[in-house]
Amino acid sequence: MLYFNSSNRINSTSLWKPLFMLLAIFATPLTHAAHAEAARVLELSDRFLEVYNQGQWLVMFYAPWCGYCKRTEPIFGQVAQELHGLNIRVGKVDCTRFTNVAREMKIRAYPTIMFIKGSAKYVYNGDRTKEELVDYALRMSGPPVQLVTRPESVDMLKGSHTIFFIFVGQQEGILWESYYAAAENYQEYGFFYATSPDIASQHFDFEHLPALLVYKDEQHYVYPHAHVVDTMEGTEINETVHHWVNVERFTTFPKITRFNINQLMLTKKYLVVAVVEEDKLNQVATHELEFRDMVEAVIRKHRDRYHDKFQFGWIGEPGIAHSIILDTLPTPHVIVINSTTQHHYIPDDEPLKITPQALHIFLESIHNESATPLGGDTYFVRLRRAFFEAKKGLRDMWQGNPVLTTVIFGLPFGFLSLILYSIFCGDCFVASDEEDDHEKTE
Repeated sequence: MLYFNSSNRINSTSLWKPLFMLLAIFATPLTHAAHAEAARVLELSDRFLEVYNQGQWLVMFYAPWCGYCKRTEPIFGQVAQELHGLNIRVGKVDCTRFTNVAREMKIRAYPTIMFIKGSAKYVYNGDRTKEELVDYALRMSGPPVQLVTRPESVDMLKGSHTIFFIFVGQQEGILWESYYAAAENYQEYGFFYATSPDIASQHFDFEHLPALLVYKDEQHYVYPHAHVVDTMEGTEINETVHHWVNVERFTTFPKITRFNINQLMLTKKYLVVAVVEEDKLNQVATHELEFRDMVEAVIRKHRDRYHDKFQFGWIGEPGIAHSIILDTLPTPHVIVINSTTQHHYIPDDEPLKITPQALHIFLESIHNESATPLGGDTYFVRLRRAFFEAKKGLRDMWQGNPVLTTVIFGLPFGFLSLILYSIFCGDCFVASDEEDDHEKTE
């Protein structure tokens, strides 16, 4: 048993001093690291307009009051640290101070992230994560197609890239020209390489030369028309290569976000989406995770059956799905979107009771056009979508900051009420004053 008396009181300073020392020891490196990352980001001014076409830049155009900018700023610092030592300068511009820069660069939203290479400007539209931004900067800093000259380099590419394209053979001819043009067009969204048959044969299987391959999900797939290129016209080859690159530039089951959904819609396929809900730690409940895995298993086991018509994926933010169907949706769930007509389809079965076989039947009904399409892109649906988004935005504002929302919308309504009151009730006061004066006169 422990006894304490007045002569044996613990000194509070002696108790906390070792703890403060430990905190200082561990916090100091973290603080220095954060400052070092932030210091890598150059604070740009109006002089940027004189030098931006010299070299390569990754620049964030921001406003200090923008919440999205504040969330992106530490990520941008990490990107600058990762790119330090390369020929890419990372900077940021406060558009509220340097309005000339914002006007010249045609900034319409905050934050806008732009890669600038000489006179060419590319606006970044991907996810604002360190990995995605670093990959984007590395892609844009090099040529559209990079040459692979060593066999071990292919292993490095497989380890560092989720997906990449590679041309095998002599860099000449119509197939090479079409591939290079596609690489220029899609450089913002993927990595493109070229190598010799000797190097490629150590890693990939292909029957004809030249060959065009995509590596993703730890497997490779061959451009299907390479063996008949000699019988095709140049325009046809160019169209098929661009189409093939466009539809193959996504993994088999990607995560769909507000930033990449528009690119996925450009595939012109049916988009099969497993809708689940992630928490703040990006964790998914077990039963929802099992549902997502079931949907993923369908495309992985039956790729040959569905790949040409359907692009599978999953959403961790149900609000994206709500904006598509213009209604709330319980999770987990599955929806299918026609990327050409903007129609969507929802199965009649309860989500947790959907089996792989039921999903097969549902997809077949969409493919043979026996399923009932919902939504679309009519004028009426556009009006509904605008109203839905406005209502959703107002609700999000209220949940995020009810006081600010009240001030923003309360003040205009208050002034309007005063104006209307003075217009329509002013005569009442005048009439009352005239009656009082008349009574006094009598």
